[in-house]
Amino acid sequence: MIGYLTQDYPLIHAFRPRPAHRTRQETLSRNRVFKMAPKLSDYFAAGEIVALKGSLDRPISGLVMDSRRVVPGNLFFALPGLRADGGSYIDEAVSRGAVAVVTQKLPAHAPAKVTFIEVADARAALARVAQRYYKFPDRDLTVIGVTGTNGKTTVTHLIKHFLNGDQRVGLIGTINYDLGARTVPSFRTTPESLDIYGMMAQMRDAGCKQAVMEVSSHGLDQQRVLGLQFGAAVFTNLTRDHLDYHKTLDTYFAVKTRLFNGQTGAAPKVAVVNLDDPYGEQLLTHIPAGVKTVTYGESPSALVRAENVALNFKNTTFRLVWPGGTMDLDSPLIGRYNVSNLLAAIATAWALGRDPVVFLARLRAFAGVAGRMERIEEGQPFNVLVDYAHTDDALRNALGMLRAITPGRLLVVFGCGGNRDRTKRPLMVKAVQSFADFAFATADNPRNEALTQIFTDMKAGVTAPDKISWTEDRRRAISLALDVAKAGDCLLIAGKGHESYQEFADTVSPFDDRQVVRELIGIKTLKD
Repeated sequence: MIGYLTQDYPLIHAFRPRPAHRTRQETLSRNRVFKMAPKLSDYFAAGEIVALKGSLDRPISGLVMDSRRVVPGNLFFALPGLRADGGSYIDEAVSRGAVAVVTQKLPAHAPAKVTFIEVADARAALARVAQRYYKFPDRDLTVIGVTGTNGKTTVTHLIKHFLNGDQRVGLIGTINYDLGARTVPSFRTTPESLDIYGMMAQMRDAGCKQAVMEVSSHGLDQQRVLGLQFGAAVFTNLTRDHLDYHKTLDTYFAVKTRLFNGQTGAAPKVAVVNLDDPYGEQLLTHIPAGVKTVTYGESPSALVRAENVALNFKNTTFRLVWPGGTMDLDSPLIGRYNVSNLLAAIATAWALGRDPVVFLARLRAFAGVAGRMERIEEGQPFNVLVDYAHTDDALRNALGMLRAITPGRLLVVFGCGGNRDRTKRPLMVKAVQSFADFAFATADNPRNEALTQIFTDMKAGVTAPDKISWTEDRRRAISLALDVAKAGDCLLIAGKGHESYQEFADTVSPFDDRQVVRELIGIKTLKD
């Protein structure tokens, strides 16, 4: 069972091997527990089972999709995967105590004491069973899903901040999971359906009335949000990313539209769409009739829009216009793309019935999002910002904004992730060299790919060889950038943002850009 999900420990204990000599009281207690236990038959509807070996009239202690986390009495889901097939771990799951297995192919020699359920799609089955097992927590919450290439994390945090005035709001995203009563670190932007429904059950039980979540294209394509009832779906933008998985931009976009057109099980009640993005305009044609649509942007046609935008390093000001009125806003978030992010959150809160005049009074108290244009202040005479930008479009937006407000030179430390879309690497370099006075190319998360290969791909995008250096060690690259930065300059360290680790092959090493910058500035200050 996933550690974040609550477990019925008495039930798990009841499934453990019976002691050779047990008292009558122990036997009666065990039988009472089994009578109250959920059964397989409670969670599978007619027509969902392709083939069955064993009985559905069998109690279970919980659901699990990782054989290493199986405890006695579990129902194990053998999911297909890109790198490994869950069917290969059935024996391990059974040896750990699984009493039932869901699979897309029955094993030739199945253990007699275990129930095997063959389904057409194991991931879809997991989503449906998890939703039923946790008693449809999404029906007790207003769930807001945010999708798009860039901006999801900032938008979800802003929406949570605006809605969190008088009620608890849960959050599932890239940085953490706020379950209402506790907050835990994130391990995936959009977790598997079992995790989602389990966490939403905890949100419901903690008194949350809304839940905001980032919805990735992988999450949509792999049916992790299948069946979720969305009160609102938000589209930020779509640019080149994840093409190692989706292959084409058209396929990538088609997957994103599933959140809005009902292909996840039901269309959202409200669709909030960025009218400044060409894919946003295209998305409007895919939204079914009956879905309330709210557009946002700087476009004069947007329902919620910004006018007279003014940018600088300290804040951003603009005139907010919505159908109910207008007001002048002073935002602590810098950058034009953060105007878009803020409009997305405002449009969503307004579409859900909140008054902008009321919830925007809380804007100045917004602390920002970790690793998203996060300013590092250690007394240095130049600006240092850490950001998660890791696509050519995100870099172009970030650097374009910084270029316009930087009086001195614009310096950049960046890299490209390994085992990801190789075609975007030269595009990222071109974007950097279009705006930066000098760039320090280095390691991001190489994973299982040789850094020499990553650098080779990146060098295809070099347009000014004298304005870029190549340093494999990321700490060294940051140190070199700090050495050359002078008063009035701006240094952007891009790509990893909030991440506190670096991935090399099968090793994960501690590495936080923000901490490294602070340490290096402290060391250099002592030397001076």
